[in-house]
Amino acid sequence: MIRYLTLFVLLISASPAIAQQQEIPREWIDPDTGHRVIRLSDEPGSASLYFHQNPYTPDGKKLLITVPGGLATIDLATRRIDKIVDGRVNVIIAGRKTGNIYYAKAGVVYASDPNTHQTREIAKLPPAPAGGSVGVNTVNADETLLAGTITEGRVPNEPSQPQTAAPSATNSRGQAGADNYPGKESMMERRLAAHLPMQMFTVNTKTGEVKTILRSNDWLNHLQFSPTDPMMLLFCHEGPWHKVDRTWIIRADGTGLTKLHTRTMNMEIEGHEFWGADGRTVWYDLQTPKSQVFWVAGYNLETGARNWYNLPIEEWSVHFNVSPDGKLFAGDGGGPNSVAAGHNGQWIYLFRPQERPGGNSPELPDSAKMIRTGYFKAEKLVNLSKHDYRLEPNVTFTPDQKWIVFRSNMFGPTHVFAVEIEKR
Repeated sequence: MIRYLTLFVLLISASPAIAQQQEIPREWIDPDTGHRVIRLSDEPGSASLYFHQNPYTPDGKKLLITVPGGLATIDLATRRIDKIVDGRVNVIIAGRKTGNIYYAKAGVVYASDPNTHQTREIAKLPPAPAGGSVGVNTVNADETLLAGTITEGRVPNEPSQPQTAAPSATNSRGQAGADNYPGKESMMERRLAAHLPMQMFTVNTKTGEVKTILRSNDWLNHLQFSPTDPMMLLFCHEGPWHKVDRTWIIRADGTGLTKLHTRTMNMEIEGHEFWGADGRTVWYDLQTPKSQVFWVAGYNLETGARNWYNLPIEEWSVHFNVSPDGKLFAGDGGGPNSVAAGHNGQWIYLFRPQERPGGNSPELPDSAKMIRTGYFKAEKLVNLSKHDYRLEPNVTFTPDQKWIVFRSNMFGPTHVFAVEIEKR
């Protein structure tokens, strides 16, 4: 009897803590920043997409997220959640032309209409070679092509690790992806050294025709079609960033292979590349050298112009993003094991790019050929001091540029949140 009474007392005393843990506010004003934050998701384990995966329908009304039982959309005006896909799938993006939700399951790519829920098979992926893998990562601007990679073989004696074909994306259950896990650094070294043969391929969404557009013994990753040019594809040479020239483009017919940034100093690193909404500029995290001098760097594909914006180590973020009009940037901060370990801030940031007075004068010799430099003026939006950065927040701007969407476990379970850019 005493044992059961003791158990009862323990349960009663613990119940307030349990209740408090389960109470996640629907909205609040961040006391440290004054910005309004809302919780968009209902189910614990829900998550927004990886930072460069387009989650928005073309009309700007709906946001694609993963939920524990599949995929769902959130009406950004009413916050109504609509389950679109049941079951575990690998989400790709929301199509930029039709808004269809593209995802892969068991070697087949499907598209589901977010309004009618009507689903159709798009294409079967090529079979994986013995010991290798195949995955599709992106859909082009007019939704006529998919692109992905085939890896021929695997690193000898490599222990099982999280899948990196679609890095850091959450699966349909909203679990964190592969950007942070124990042993990743050594895995990256082994994978780079293995020089496994790879293919980059496209799939015609009308005919299912598969074309190999690039063969390489480099590690190909992070495929992203341009948001505007159906034939332009951004990708990276993956590996430890200080050992690779990471950021590249290629045309979808296999022509125009171009490296966008060449390292010029020891331990210089750059990566986590992403498109500007206009499809003209590629942006990326640049450090010259690693963990010392921090930039968000941009390269204009049409003019060749380069713009680098400096920021202090405390404001470095795991991922950056840019607003649809290209005038604002956002960052998701970093945790204690990040590149800026010991210095970085755990915040959602808003950045306003600034030019240095007199620093980019057109009257200077060869000014047009030089890198234009500036800096970010930062504003803190959300305090993430209680967020575990093994789950990366992955910020995106809503199409109306009024909110920044991110995922967080600051209350325990993972949920989708948004912070209002303007203070009320």
